[in-house]
Amino acid sequence: MQKLRVESFAVSVDGFGAGPNQSLQNPLGVGGGNLHQWFFPTKTFQQNVLGKSDGTTGIDNEIAENGFKNIGAWILGRNMFSPYRGSHNVDWKGWWGDNPPYHVPTFILTNHKRESIEMEGGTTFHFVTGGINAALEKAFDSANGKDVRLGGGVNTIRQYLMAQLIDELHLVVSPVILGSGENLFMNLDLTSLGYKCVKHISSDKAIHLVIKKSINT
Repeated sequence: MQKLRVESFAVSVDGFGAGPNQSLQNPLGVGGGNLHQWFFPTKTFQQNVLGKSDGTTGIDNEIAENGFKNIGAWILGRNMFSPYRGSHNVDWKGWWGDNPPYHVPTFILTNHKRESIEMEGGTTFHFVTGGINAALEKAFDSANGKDVRLGGGVNTIRQYLMAQLIDELHLVVSPVILGSGENLFMNLDLTSLGYKCVKHISSDKAIHLVIKKSINT
């Protein structure tokens, strides 16, 4: 059965998944890049995102690599695609250049219509104005039986959690305190929503948590 998965989503010790004031200069918000120091050196990031041939191996890389396996489509919130608010800047095609690291159909949640954008490497960005359920239905249909990966950001993950639509959530707790930004857990009762932590693994740079929805939910 197809699953909706969150993979390698980093949060601070105080629960923030992004810093404040996202901009062109700070795509992850002020201080948000510090959440991903476990990921940036890995072979998975260096090869898949930067197109380089080197990178570290070990626990962090293995977990990052597993997050790309059996993924047939992605869902992203608008802010994961663009720093702009309101109507789309039609010249903007994402943070990643001509060849984004997704390589499958990728659905962007937005309140503003825009034509799909076909990129290099198999990524096509589709813009969905019908809400989280419409995006998930389109993503599952496009994934050819594979799972769908929910990339974020915080608000998007919270919406899918509150709707109990996420099957597996892999969180990375980085040894960073942000103090402000977008908090993943604010007023969110995961237990009441039917989620429980089923696995935890520590590396030198982070703690990896696997949270799953109860089959009885």
